[in-house]
Amino acid sequence: MRPRFVLGAALCAAAFDASASCGAAFCLVNTDWSAQGFWTGPGGLLDLRYESIDLDQPRAGNDKVGVGEVPRHHDEVETRNRNWVATFDWNFTPDWGATLTLPYVDREHFHIHNHHGAQIPGRWDFTELGDMRVQGRYRFDSWQDADCLCAQGLVFGLKVPTGKYDVTNGDGEAAERTLQPGTGTTDALLGYYWHRTNVQTAWSYFTRVQAQLPLNSRAEFKPGAQLQVDGGVRYAVGSKVALMLQANAIWRGTDKGANAEPEDSGQRAVFVSPGISWNIAREVQAYAFVQVPVYWWVKGVQLTADWSAAAGVSWRF
Repeated sequence: MRPRFVLGAALCAAAFDASASCGAAFCLVNTDWSAQGFWTGPGGLLDLRYESIDLDQPRAGNDKVGVGEVPRHHDEVETRNRNWVATFDWNFTPDWGATLTLPYVDREHFHIHNHHGAQIPGRWDFTELGDMRVQGRYRFDSWQDADCLCAQGLVFGLKVPTGKYDVTNGDGEAAERTLQPGTGTTDALLGYYWHRTNVQTAWSYFTRVQAQLPLNSRAEFKPGAQLQVDGGVRYAVGSKVALMLQANAIWRGTDKGANAEPEDSGQRAVFVSPGISWNIAREVQAYAFVQVPVYWWVKGVQLTADWSAAAGVSWRF
């Protein structure tokens, strides 16, 4: 039985980074509809997502602080992220699939460099391709009875260094490595997912665990490993609209290397992400999410966001 294609709270094929010290960010909302089980037939799915993330709240540990309240070599002020994320998903069979994800980063950053008592403003404004992610998906177990359509599987792949890691501003000064559109490293991506669709009701559920493990360093920088855990629920309101709610948790380790900032990298965070989807046509659907942090701890001082948003459209063919 092929499930009806409906967007739902789902497993993200590319578990993007949350924020680093200076505020480079991608939204943690999950929108891999095929891995979630809403679409398992052969063919392709193209998804285009827009994200708005303004990291303008410095945080030290659990506490919000003012700019410069905790002395640092750089006082981080604000990073504005406007990202486009394109995802192409192809199901070869109901059990096997592949996903290609490529972000386009539009980022503005402002910080104050403290140099021998002087405060020197530093600004960067760039639009660049980020690091591409290529993943496979294998559904190793599925079952159907009078109450549910259920499945579980694995995702595996690589983040490859397609994004630049040496972008400079108009003064020729390179942005901090955590601000760059790419890390310069190749990372392994490994995950597990489970989903359940209740046949007799309009409810469905999912969970996912995924790790990102850097395999090398580049130009004296190695990003911290990270682990993301997600869970969500979806309720179909008729045939065209679905209401969704996700919980997204992330643990990110400390960056390493001479060009890293180990004293200001590493974090733990939990977000709540309500959303809605709408069937525009049989093969085209739109969706939107708002993401709000409910817990955020950072090592040192890092920029965080009070909220962020993502919206997109998916086309099945």
